[in-house]
Amino acid sequence: MYDLLRTVDSPAQLRTLDMPALHRLAGELRAFILESVSRTGGHLSSNLGSVELTIALHYVFDTPDDRLVWDVGHQSYPHKILTGRREAMGGIRQWGGISGFPRRAESAYDTFGTAHSSTSISAALGMAHAARIRGEQRHSIAVIGDGALSAGMAFEAMNNAGVSEDSPLLVVLNDNDMSISPPVGALRYCFGRLISSRFYQQARQGVHYALRPIPPISHLASRLESQMKGMVVPAPLFEEFGFNYTGPIDGHDLDVLIPALQNLKKLRGPQFLHVITQKGHGYKLAEADPIQYHGPGKFDPKVGLVSAAKAARKSYTQVFSEWLCDEAAQDPRIVGITPAMREGSGLVEFEKRFPERYFDVAIAEQHAVTFAAGLATEGLRPVVAIYSTFLQRGYDQLIHDVALQNLPVAFAIDRAGIVGADGATHMGAFDMAYLRCVPNMVVMAASDENECRQMLHTAVSHDGPCAVRYPRGTGPGVPTEAEMTTLPIGKGEVRRHGGHAAGHRVAILAFGSMVPPSLAAAEALDATVANMRFVKPLDDALVRQLAQTHDVLVTVEEGCLQGGAGSACLECLSDAGISVPMLRLGLPDEFIEHGDPAALLNHYGLDADGIRASIQRFTDKVLATKPSCAVAREAHS
Repeated sequence: MYDLLRTVDSPAQLRTLDMPALHRLAGELRAFILESVSRTGGHLSSNLGSVELTIALHYVFDTPDDRLVWDVGHQSYPHKILTGRREAMGGIRQWGGISGFPRRAESAYDTFGTAHSSTSISAALGMAHAARIRGEQRHSIAVIGDGALSAGMAFEAMNNAGVSEDSPLLVVLNDNDMSISPPVGALRYCFGRLISSRFYQQARQGVHYALRPIPPISHLASRLESQMKGMVVPAPLFEEFGFNYTGPIDGHDLDVLIPALQNLKKLRGPQFLHVITQKGHGYKLAEADPIQYHGPGKFDPKVGLVSAAKAARKSYTQVFSEWLCDEAAQDPRIVGITPAMREGSGLVEFEKRFPERYFDVAIAEQHAVTFAAGLATEGLRPVVAIYSTFLQRGYDQLIHDVALQNLPVAFAIDRAGIVGADGATHMGAFDMAYLRCVPNMVVMAASDENECRQMLHTAVSHDGPCAVRYPRGTGPGVPTEAEMTTLPIGKGEVRRHGGHAAGHRVAILAFGSMVPPSLAAAEALDATVANMRFVKPLDDALVRQLAQTHDVLVTVEEGCLQGGAGSACLECLSDAGISVPMLRLGLPDEFIEHGDPAALLNHYGLDADGIRASIQRFTDKVLATKPSCAVAREAHS
């Protein structure tokens, strides 16, 4: 079935093919991607839309010597397959397998690691300048989507690139009128008018066909085309940045793509090529619903995606979605904000019910945070629904524009902790550490579905910035209460009182998602378990009390240990002058690889068995070197 594709393991082999073979290769590559993703899950519609563009880029440019940077990397599967990783696709995004995004350690063809949006032009421009400084003759190509182009960083890079007249930089705009969610903003309408207008393309072809034989009139036609193009396409926008704009051209037509790229390769200075593609191209179901086919799980390509049976337990995203609608129905001050993650963050229903209070600001996390601050200054209660990994991109705004002014902005932080297949770039490992050091911030970690709901209500009731972190996936199955209650700020609770079953007393201070496995581990250890609830302000009194009544303290968090919740507990005891053996469990000082979340929690000892085993080893070590506090207290008395 893939006779030609099996012969192409590198771009060098690709460049030996003639045009008929390239067309055939595109068909085989698209079929292979569909079959492969249906077996493993992963990003589909974006990759089906980038097949011909990938072939053309590797055919024209001398990769990897010429540097090719894929923005985000959702569309890099064809690139991976054509650069020697075809057989590895069966393990993509799985533990020990290849990444779903470009990764420098994986291949020389992955010139820059990506997964977050809008970095490609900056990186490619840096590579272009490096080549100039080192006297090397090579090209740098950034492939960016129209959704990613909505971020300010892309325009910062273009502003810088436009004055680099000698740098061999090519920016390819892969315009498919889609992000993960439908695109929003003024740029979307600019590109949308272009895609929907056949006037420009038909007129352009007609004028050149009619006037090409007569050179003087042909020159006039080119000038006329330039004026007309300014009315229909966004050429002036990019040309004002100093780019030579070419396009738009059909991104699925190799007979057009390859000559265009070959011509651009010969030109000096920054070039901008605008190609029109279709997400899900070649697979009718994905063409019709590119959102659902953006990142599907396993499915039968002949049948398509089948609606899963209703889960017995709600996901935390569902809990957030229901809470936001309920809260907004009671409080007209509530507004919802998302940086281009409507579906992922659970804002679809809110948009339907409260469209005037729903804001998708496109891929612009910095703007999302400061926009929320502006709303808050006028008496509204903005809720920024954002993934932990993406809030990092708005960190300065969180400090400078929200926390410094002590504005009541609520951050609903989804995907906190281990997220699984998307890997290191998307792990929500750092939010507790980077939030708890910010003055005026309140940081909560939800241990179950109902607590998440009550924490979110607490966040919008508080007169200052609040963050509620919750993990990806389903909770432990705790029913949510319709009534919403404000939790006392900075107060935890003891969920289990332990005894002396092992001859010493152990107290587990668990944060958020680590409460259920800590309770399970405590049964075997007869340990005390505290649901700490607040990372900041920490319940100092509870920490001190448990330290003074137990022989060993254990903190458990689904986040980085450096500066995290366990560190906060250590600081508390140090400030109080209390010394007690203490074990901190959490994610180590390394980037967490992609894999099944349950398997990763097991690998890092953060499931019930792992927590129990770590505590047992630690207490055995402590008791072997010194008597327990209880024994010491008895001897003293």
